[in-house]
Amino acid sequence: MLSTQPYKGARDFYPEDKRLQKYIFTKMRDVVERFGYEEYDAPIIEPLELYLAKSGEEIVNEQTYVFEDRGGRTVTIRPEMTPTVSRMVAARRQELSYPLRLYSIPNLWRYERPQRGRLREHWQLNVDLFGMSGLAAEHEIIQVADAVMHNFGAKRTDYIIKINSRKFVNYMLSEYLQLNDVQTSTLIKIIDRMAKTPPAVFSAEVDAVFSPSARENKLPEQLLHLLKTNIIDDLPLPLRSHPSVERLESLFTLLHQSGMTNVEFDTSLMRGFDYYTDIVFEVFDTDPENNRAMYGGGRYDGLISLFGVEPLPTVGFGMGDVTLQNFLESHNLLPKLKPETDAYIVLIGDVYVRAQAAINDFRNMGLKIAIDSTDRNVPSKIKAASKKGIHYAIFIGENELDSEQFVLRDLIEGTEERHSSSRIVSIIKDRRKK
Repeated sequence: MLSTQPYKGARDFYPEDKRLQKYIFTKMRDVVERFGYEEYDAPIIEPLELYLAKSGEEIVNEQTYVFEDRGGRTVTIRPEMTPTVSRMVAARRQELSYPLRLYSIPNLWRYERPQRGRLREHWQLNVDLFGMSGLAAEHEIIQVADAVMHNFGAKRTDYIIKINSRKFVNYMLSEYLQLNDVQTSTLIKIIDRMAKTPPAVFSAEVDAVFSPSARENKLPEQLLHLLKTNIIDDLPLPLRSHPSVERLESLFTLLHQSGMTNVEFDTSLMRGFDYYTDIVFEVFDTDPENNRAMYGGGRYDGLISLFGVEPLPTVGFGMGDVTLQNFLESHNLLPKLKPETDAYIVLIGDVYVRAQAAINDFRNMGLKIAIDSTDRNVPSKIKAASKKGIHYAIFIGENELDSEQFVLRDLIEGTEERHSSSRIVSIIKDRRKK
């Protein structure tokens, strides 16, 4: 017997689920288009080498859905969108107008263990700004991320935006702590998993990266102390004087001037992708029951140069629908969504053919109409409409067609009135606005 369950880590979307998804996507689009971003899309299948270049070993080796197509090409279902949009921009590098503002809400797949906030299939808002090297780009992209949260009704006390710099991280590890490239790369991956690793295990992993002499000089302890720092002025002077820190301080000033009081410096913030080159950020839920990173992004200036074109400064972020929905649910920010159908036409008697003109009038005047032309009795038809959550029923029989006065029943209030078709349309449209 075939199972009725969806593939593990994926979801079926019944009308009520699709209604919620449509609401979330509409809210996202509303914000990014206010900031001047334009929507794009691309194929869900890409060549594997697109991700081998920069996405990171964990994603490529453990999380991609890889297969060979009938032409013998190794391809993968896209696990993220940044390499794809970089490919698209590189393809028209000379034709496009900059600054270039692009967004998409693609379907993505990663083969990982399904858990709260993380499924194998998800949708993700991707917002990217190409062609701006100054801090105004980071300032804008974080403003967009913040505005999306506000558009869902979130308060700044509901979430915090943590910010760091990969240039600062590289300097801290390679220059200040005197680690080589391999040690630095290893530590970045270890630190990126810090929130998911038990403290004792994390300390042991960090310790193992350092040489015996470095351990004697207590460099692992210094790093552990630095990773707890969330105030720039608390950094040691050699770190505080690095140019990347000055850039961070300038960004915080811009964000504070924009009214964003929920931003915080975090030396432990890495962002796992290999393509990030400077400022990175993540948005965290402050609810103790869901205290986790929801989404993030940063600057990745070198990615399109992998396609053989001149580099282009780029900043972007990705916001997954699963973690966002968890956030909205935990903060009671999801509205009760109504069905799209405005009214349910209940035909009384053998009037299907004769009623078509009246039904078309209702639709032409802007109502979304469903017709019950079954042989069921009227109470059964009304029960079906109520079960669907439809607010109104319109009864059409011989008497209604003769008089051109139709019975409108409010299925929520239980009231019933008789009106012309134009009056019924007016009543339903007024209710729709509430």
